[in-house]
Amino acid sequence: MIRQLSYFAAFALGSALHAADFQIDRMPNPPGVDPQIGGLDVLPDGRVVAAFHRGEVQIFDPATKTWSSFGEGLHEPLGLLVESPSSILVMQRAELTRLKDTDGDGRADVYETVFDGFGMTGNYHEFAFGPAKGPDGSLYIGLNVASNGAGIRPEIRGQWSDIGELDQAGMLADGGFGKRAGKAGRMYSRVPWRGCVLKLSADGKSMQPFATGFRSPDGIGFDEAGNLLVTDNQGDWRGTSPLYVVQKNGFHGHPASLVWTPGWDKGDPLKLPVDELDKLRVKESARFPQGDLANSPTQPVAFPKSWKDYQGQVVIGEMNQKRLVRFLPDEVGGFRQGALVPMMDGTSLGNGNHRLVFGKDGALWVGKTHLSWAGDQGLVRVTLSGEVPLIAQSVKLSKSGDHHAFTIRFNRPVKAPTTAPLIDAFGYKYHKEYGSPKTDEARLPAGAFALSADGRELKVEATVRAGLIHRIDLSGLQSSDGQPIEGRLLYYQATLLP
Repeated sequence: MIRQLSYFAAFALGSALHAADFQIDRMPNPPGVDPQIGGLDVLPDGRVVAAFHRGEVQIFDPATKTWSSFGEGLHEPLGLLVESPSSILVMQRAELTRLKDTDGDGRADVYETVFDGFGMTGNYHEFAFGPAKGPDGSLYIGLNVASNGAGIRPEIRGQWSDIGELDQAGMLADGGFGKRAGKAGRMYSRVPWRGCVLKLSADGKSMQPFATGFRSPDGIGFDEAGNLLVTDNQGDWRGTSPLYVVQKNGFHGHPASLVWTPGWDKGDPLKLPVDELDKLRVKESARFPQGDLANSPTQPVAFPKSWKDYQGQVVIGEMNQKRLVRFLPDEVGGFRQGALVPMMDGTSLGNGNHRLVFGKDGALWVGKTHLSWAGDQGLVRVTLSGEVPLIAQSVKLSKSGDHHAFTIRFNRPVKAPTTAPLIDAFGYKYHKEYGSPKTDEARLPAGAFALSADGRELKVEATVRAGLIHRIDLSGLQSSDGQPIEGRLLYYQATLLP
């Protein structure tokens, strides 16, 4: 019992120290607006633009802490991108729209359809996300599949796909409820591009399907190296929530959207053997252990230079838990995988962390939502209070004799540990059911470990298992001046082994 109390006391002390590393300020909400944020970006002058769930687009001035209206009347906007001080792109449920202020009065007077070339059935689950701007200026949007938990409408937009157990008349008769609904698949794609990521020209006049296999790609963004990242949510065909480095023309695991693959001739994807689908799919670059690390990951954003030792990493929002998550990438055999690390535990950040953007001054703006699920609302600003805390900057997997080894690099020297970190391995099933229990759970025997001469790299040998998540426990690790580590658990996805 004494040992257990000491551990919790040390953890509480570590949380308190990390809370002091970050300044977290909650901003006032705009009057008369449901303050759930679906889109967030910054203007060149540092003001923040937010799209709210009920359709308002407003601008927040950090200097005066006041809001002003830029636009309104939009349909469930879930993404926003500033083009210029007078032009803002907003991803509505039904279209990507450009809001323009042509007369300079600070309010949009032109609402212009940029792109609406995707299908809709009226199903409640057909959300639309983005746009994310690529290095070449192209725009990327992600489209949800529909849910058999609710019906479709008689009037649809786009071509209807009859691939599947239920035709359109059958689905209308069923209303999306009852025993027959399951024949469509728990989540289905019967109109164009549901479950896909689309690539658009900057003006929206040309489109190409970029990738398939998504369920609910709420998080879409680019890392520092120009890779397109997408987070998806646990559900059918998602044992736990994944992070993908999206591959052009790749299939990313959820079968429903395969029917929109050019030249698709294999019939109902739900009837394909799971092993065949598994061979077709792009594997996860990281996975968020459900309940342990995250329940509903959201937008990925690259850390800027102003965040010092965090540069080169990606920060990801999380809806249910009171934290953000960092992604530390690692290239293995040409595949980009890596480690996920909890961030800002023990702070006043709270949950509902939906949309992220870094301001021109380096502040991280966090837009919150809940949509009747777990979460919060409003706008929060996060800044570094002083020195970056002790963190793992990278985790690299390499071959080491007959074994493999993790090399963990820290941003400052650490005290030499007396024992090797505990490493557990586990996975999740790839199957059509909703979620999955952990599988293949194992405690990996402690191997040789060594600290580099400069105290900044810890190499740990282990019997690493291909395809599994490896949880590396750094509890108790301290910097040379006695500071605890911020993010004591690392979850490395070993999709490929060197």
